[in-house]
Amino acid sequence: MKRNQDYPLYDVKRITSLRKLIEFRAEQSKETVVFAFENEKKERVEITYGQMKEQTEALGAVILDLGIRNAKAAILGENSYHWLLAFFSLTGSGNIAVPIDRELQTDQIQTLIRDSGCQAFFYAPSYADIANALMETEEITFICMDTFDDLLKKGNTLIQNGNGEYLKNKPSDDATAAIVYTSGTTGISKGVMLSHKNFALDTYASCRVGCFDGNTLLLLPLHHTFGLVAGVFVTMLYGGSIYINASLKQLPMDLQKAKPKNLFLVPLFVEMLYKNIQNASPADVAAFFGGNLESVISGGAPLNPNYIKTFRSFGINLLNGYGITECSPVVSVNRNEFYKDGSVGRIVDECLVRIEQPDADGNGEILVKGPMVMQGYYKMEDETRDVLKDGWFSTGDIGHVDEDHFLYITGRRKNLIILKNGENVAPEELELLLKNISLICEVVVSAQEEKLTAEIYPDFSYVEENKIQDIEHALKEEILRLNTSLPKFKQIQKILIRNTEFEKTTTKKIKRNMRGGNQNV
Repeated sequence: MKRNQDYPLYDVKRITSLRKLIEFRAEQSKETVVFAFENEKKERVEITYGQMKEQTEALGAVILDLGIRNAKAAILGENSYHWLLAFFSLTGSGNIAVPIDRELQTDQIQTLIRDSGCQAFFYAPSYADIANALMETEEITFICMDTFDDLLKKGNTLIQNGNGEYLKNKPSDDATAAIVYTSGTTGISKGVMLSHKNFALDTYASCRVGCFDGNTLLLLPLHHTFGLVAGVFVTMLYGGSIYINASLKQLPMDLQKAKPKNLFLVPLFVEMLYKNIQNASPADVAAFFGGNLESVISGGAPLNPNYIKTFRSFGINLLNGYGITECSPVVSVNRNEFYKDGSVGRIVDECLVRIEQPDADGNGEILVKGPMVMQGYYKMEDETRDVLKDGWFSTGDIGHVDEDHFLYITGRRKNLIILKNGENVAPEELELLLKNISLICEVVVSAQEEKLTAEIYPDFSYVEENKIQDIEHALKEEILRLNTSLPKFKQIQKILIRNTEFEKTTTKKIKRNMRGGNQNV
């Protein structure tokens, strides 16, 4: 096969529910380690696929014995094996998991619990203060994860004494597995209902396009679908091992312990790693990542092309992808041996993409259809009807598809700037070009006072290292050079310099201060 040309999709097991994923792997890889982590005593703990199946069955038996049936249950905690054990036991027992963003305040968590109608609340010991505050107002079942060892013993006893409710009653593929609340850059949070089939077939479809076998290090938060699906389910379907990172402070040490073959990241993490390796030798880079790293899969926001080139120069394939919570979340990803820089990858197996009302360049709103598309927004029928028509989900993103089924994103419909002459400007396109300027750390492009404006948070470490005295003058010089390569209607006419970083969502996307709808110049 010639390098970077199309080739057949990978052959993996087609699974249709999360419980079937565990059962399949326990049957095929019983003694293989699925999760590894450090306990409070700094001792390495390893859980095999066989042990995981037994423990989800035991905890699931207890959950049902406690009367938690066909219910919604919140999960709050840092990334941990216990978090995952709660998730798989709840979904496997026919309940609905409601992952909670651990950066939310107590009152925000209370709102989500009430909105989703949770009857139970699973929490890590480190969040006991929030749980205790909620106990004063919420009449639901609270279960701390530090009791799991005792609950597993109880569950095993139940099963040994003939309690077979969990073992006999498997949730249907179409049953809702989770309600995942979005944390978008604009608008209110929506509870996205995702079924077992949504999760399972998106995992399968992703594994058909990309080969992600071997070890990984789990860095992304589990309460977001990208961290859960890409960071956990995909590796599990391939029978790999997942080392759970408890804190970014431990990242250098955990890379040595995990020795990952693949990493699943968001661009902010990619940028952080890029700064650590950009001036290093290939040998140092390989050692820093544990010696086995082959691929980094990035999703969630546009990716600077310079990062891709730098990682590739070190023998690491940096593969961009695209997903959205409502699509479970993966829609496309660049392949291991067939990739196109600038794209967000090949559309995954069993997924259909349609471009609505394309312009002269082929760009229009991206619509998605397939078994990965959500069931709808919880208790938001009008909002569901607005985005889901005849099975097609309106992503709100603008882009086009090429002849090889690769997807390109050019912007967000809500962010689109409409000029008086009828020209449309996608701010994301300009922001990506501006981020190539070393002096710029963060930037948001908008229309202010009838001018295309770049609001910039400079890279102050770069300013210091290069002894730049006049930041504004230096930025104007750089942007003037950039403008010469752009059509007149896309040229930056005004800059604003800020001294603090932009406020971000918990997925590290900048929150845009939009006044609603399109901006007009």
